[in-house]
Amino acid sequence: MTTPAEIPAVSVALVRGDTVMLVRRGHAPSKGLYAFPGGRVEQGETLEEAARRELLEETGLETADLRPVREIVIDSRREDQSFFYRLTVFAGNHIGGEPVAGDDADEASFLTMEQMQALPLTDSTLEIVIELLGESSDPAMRLTN
Repeated sequence: MTTPAEIPAVSVALVRGDTVMLVRRGHAPSKGLYAFPGGRVEQGETLEEAARRELLEETGLETADLRPVREIVIDSRREDQSFFYRLTVFAGNHIGGEPVAGDDADEASFLTMEQMQALPLTDSTLEIVIELLGESSDPAMRLTN
């Protein structure tokens, strides 16, 4: 049995007040689902560099601050290959501008928790949003804007 390949990936939970930026994935994996903007880490990039690049490519937005809040292992199967994504989720505060969907996102917008609950979301998205918007029992997880 071969050891599955690890693919590093990142995403960014960008907070603006009581909303968080989500994009609707336009391509696999997770096509049609709402998630934080993100994707694969390119050769030579740090995780933070990749997170900033993906946020800009998918939404046209930037953030002054980023901090890792979660690491998620996503097992994936493709034809006869086995691999997994090691996804590092970052959080940051919105510093200005309105989102414009780009790259592989076909929609990008800031949404409230209530709005998100009616959408098809990727795993862990709502759980992370709840932590970031202050519903968590751990006050260190709360971002302020």
